[in-house]
Amino acid sequence: MDTFAKINKAIRTDPANGAWETQGYAPLYTASAGARIVLVGQAPGKKAQESGIPWSDASGTKLRTWLGVSEEQFYDQNLISILPMDFYYPGKGTSGDLPPRKDFAPTWHPRLLALMPNVQLFVLIGRYAHAYYLRENMKKTLTETVHPYEEYLPRYFPLVHPSPLNFRWLSKNPWFEQDVVSILQQQVREVLDPELT
Repeated sequence: MDTFAKINKAIRTDPANGAWETQGYAPLYTASAGARIVLVGQAPGKKAQESGIPWSDASGTKLRTWLGVSEEQFYDQNLISILPMDFYYPGKGTSGDLPPRKDFAPTWHPRLLALMPNVQLFVLIGRYAHAYYLRENMKKTLTETVHPYEEYLPRYFPLVHPSPLNFRWLSKNPWFEQDVVSILQQQVREVLDPELT
């Protein structure tokens, strides 16, 4: 029978992850049986991988603002789990970080989620998360997927990545921060503090 410890060991001893493990890097994710929200991003950035703290950058600060949660709540594994599409920094590409490995999430997410019966909401951050979890329901573009977010509720909430590099998208789509973020915060509150809503 799987346990979180057994899965973690399997990830760390998988030959596919040997290049990172030999450098002393651990798989960067959080998972708990009590978690009610799962954040699915792309993959750890270099800074996060080296620090061992997911979302420990400007993107993380913006994401916590969008979610309407404190840093303490964000890193409380009994409230929120962080399961990126790859648990290791994929390296630098010609234009930004390389994409997450295609086979990583299909291998490890189902095993972890099978131990997480209380999850009510998946916050899907960026196109890789959209493609994996929304599958044929994902639209042709990121904007076309994020704008009709209601279609995916109450299980999924698709977002643009909160990276500072996305300032042009945010400036071209003011409806996101004006309208969608408040709905996201409401959804998060309803899941984390149902007695307060």
